[in-house]
Amino acid sequence: MPDPSLLILIPAYNEEARIEPVLRDYAQFFQQNYSGKFRIFVVLNGCTDDTLGVVKRVAADFPEVRALEFRSAIGKGGALIEGLRLASLGDVIGYTDADGATPPRAFLDLVKKIDGADCVIGSRWISGAVIHQSQAGKRQFASRVFHFIVQLLFWMNIRDTQCGAKVMKREAVEKIHDNLLIADMAFDINLLFALKRAGFKILEVPTEWTDQVGSKVALTRTSLTMFLSVVRVRLIYSPFYRWLRPLRPLEGWIYKKLRAPKPLSVRKPGDGR
Repeated sequence: MPDPSLLILIPAYNEEARIEPVLRDYAQFFQQNYSGKFRIFVVLNGCTDDTLGVVKRVAADFPEVRALEFRSAIGKGGALIEGLRLASLGDVIGYTDADGATPPRAFLDLVKKIDGADCVIGSRWISGAVIHQSQAGKRQFASRVFHFIVQLLFWMNIRDTQCGAKVMKREAVEKIHDNLLIADMAFDINLLFALKRAGFKILEVPTEWTDQVGSKVALTRTSLTMFLSVVRVRLIYSPFYRWLRPLRPLEGWIYKKLRAPKPLSVRKPGDGR
């Protein structure tokens, strides 16, 4: 019996210099090691370099590779929200980072475990994880503080919400997609909490990971943006959210000052479009 059809999303912002070997490694690996149909969609998020040209060059050799381009910057989370609209193209949908921090064999390991859950996420913080290059000390500290805040607000009991390697069943994606509102790097919190609230099972497993040079993350600004976004997710799911409408213009001003993608919606989960 062949493996389930697979859709892999890779959000990309100005990745011209390093995405080509990642795409070739993933495409070749899955051609050789995956019996089901697979597609790799690179979701270009306001790129100003030639990332699109690189993707097209790889696609000429590997037809499974496609591009989904957004000329305006919509954030990493926004790119994934738009990419997840393609969920009907696969029985299993996953995403990984454009820098190749998660090798294709580790991503395939997540896919193989999907029968035991609705969502399988890679973790760098549980026993068995293989870390080839660790984060710098300041980033590790910020990551652990962030984890503490997330646990305090959501009680999801997930050790590593931010690892950029996750796979989900199509029915889970389609069920919670309308509740995905956060366009920045706190998107993962929004996704995982939406899955939890909808009753889907999340399995966290150790993964293989390498911290890559050339990160676009500005630690102080990104940490503040993510904190505000996480608080916003908590408030969205609060029964008091409707009383916070007068504060929403202030929220937009804060996001503008941080030059972060503004939340995609002010809908409360469950509301119609």
